[in-house]
Amino acid sequence: MLLSITPAPFISYSPLVLPAPGRAVNLELKVSYPATGQHLPVILLSHGHGNSNDLSSLRGYGPLADFWAANGFVVIQPTHLDSRALGLRDAPGGPLYWRSRAEDMTHILDQLGVIEASVPGLAGRLDHSRVAAAGHSLGGQTVALLLGMRVTDDGTPVNLADARIGAGVLLAAPGGGADLSAAAAQRYPVLHHNSFAEMTTPALIVAGDQDLNPAFSSRADWRSDAYSLSPGPKFLLTLFGAEHGLGGVAGYDAAETTDANSERVALIQRLTWAYLRSALYPEDRAWDVARAALEASAEPLGRVEGK
Repeated sequence: MLLSITPAPFISYSPLVLPAPGRAVNLELKVSYPATGQHLPVILLSHGHGNSNDLSSLRGYGPLADFWAANGFVVIQPTHLDSRALGLRDAPGGPLYWRSRAEDMTHILDQLGVIEASVPGLAGRLDHSRVAAAGHSLGGQTVALLLGMRVTDDGTPVNLADARIGAGVLLAAPGGGADLSAAAAQRYPVLHHNSFAEMTTPALIVAGDQDLNPAFSSRADWRSDAYSLSPGPKFLLTLFGAEHGLGGVAGYDAAETTDANSERVALIQRLTWAYLRSALYPEDRAWDVARAALEASAEPLGRVEGK
């Protein structure tokens, strides 16, 4: 047992439709939150760009959203414009909608008071000063942008950092542009310019040591670049044997998970929770306890390093 955590009842409310002038459609959200408690911290959770209709939307990532909400966080999940559920990948801005994705998160923070007042039983319960962001795959790219990663758009530097986000979790996120394959650079040119030198917000980067896809990069540790190429404070959780699905974080019993492993998902749940607790509440030792427990395991599922 990595940590002794007692989950509590939580509530999920969806869809909450947030008006978004200028966006192709209004922004739909799912909000999951503890049934009781005050001064609740917030996690913005960005889905990936996968081919499923539901996992790449507010309806995905139950293993993470449910666990975090059952253990004290308010989790807000948007459906980004690249979701297949919306059918907009061929429209202007597609297929990735990388800029719109980050703007979705900023819009959520701009309207956090409206969201809080609109969800039954949530009004007055949020701690607006303790906000984190987490994302898987392209969602990790979205979070990296919010934490300070720079890209260029037609030669113009782009800065989408949001200082209201105090910490981040990047799960299987794209790496640096220098080692992106030529084919991927042509198809997704924004990824060719990922620069982590300015990503100064504290973060935990989670990478599988078997997350290998030559279509993106031939370098085995490419998904760890957000750690190795950014300034501290950062931590890297390397998961042994994990592929891009990281054991199944995108959904319960999801067919597209190639490395389904419930123990790995449980490890990610607890370590990400512990990291965010300590990142947002520096007096909380959950992260130190979780790391020590992992290091003491007879057969650890991964390793943590920091800087």
